[in-house]
Amino acid sequence: MSTTGCLPMPCPIAKTERIKIGRAFVDATSFSETLDILVDHALLRKPATYVVTPNAQHVVMLEDDAQFREIYDHAGMVLPDGASLLGAARILGSKFKERITGIDIFQGLCERAAREGLRVFLLGGRPGAASVAVGKLRARYPNLIVAGTTRPPDAFDKDEELMEEVAQQIREARPHFLFVGLGARMQENWMYQHGQKLGVPVSVGVGGSFDVVSGLLPRAPKWMQNWGFEWLFRVAAEPRRMWKRYLIGNSRFIAIVLWQLITAGIHSGPAPSAAAGRL
Repeated sequence: MSTTGCLPMPCPIAKTERIKIGRAFVDATSFSETLDILVDHALLRKPATYVVTPNAQHVVMLEDDAQFREIYDHAGMVLPDGASLLGAARILGSKFKERITGIDIFQGLCERAAREGLRVFLLGGRPGAASVAVGKLRARYPNLIVAGTTRPPDAFDKDEELMEEVAQQIREARPHFLFVGLGARMQENWMYQHGQKLGVPVSVGVGGSFDVVSGLLPRAPKWMQNWGFEWLFRVAAEPRRMWKRYLIGNSRFIAIVLWQLITAGIHSGPAPSAAAGRL
């Protein structure tokens, strides 16, 4: 059920195995391999690329949204954030090396950036979250160079003047890594439409990572993360915002994976014999 090499779109930044989950082709790399790939890309200031971190919600969105599929097709790396993707891969006969969440890649890249002297920029998050997160990251990694942070108003992407202000801040800061915490769909669209024009080697969509690192939003205990129940913790923490996404969205995700399994079985059935079709 896996696919390797380049998709019929721009080639990813690393030659890794990619596993198909629904309409997403997801890199089957380890956490450490991913860090090495992205740090190397940033150190050499290679052409701008961006990283997406899909979960079950993204897989569902890709079914209905052609533009979102185009964004995914052009991503430099597609990392398996959701535990549900790991389970889906096993059902489909493949296996990811490990789960790579947006928050873990955010913190891991900050650690490596501090070691390598690379500059980072934080865009988005809840009001004040990025600044608090920076303070906590600097306490862990004293050599971390934070080129800047900004939290533009909601729907700033609809205002050309605000968009240019944000773009100018990032261009002047000249970061190697741009972490984009604008939430699902908006952050991916922004990286695709605008982020690649700013001269930043690597942009990464990190969702609510700033909120969690800052302490404004709690993260599930480690055992819940390991057992794939982080979604249940999030529903309990923010029921009004999350119940529909997880309880309804997850049902559709399961249907997508099962349909992929069924159709793969049909397509990979026994070849017709030489006598097939003869009278």
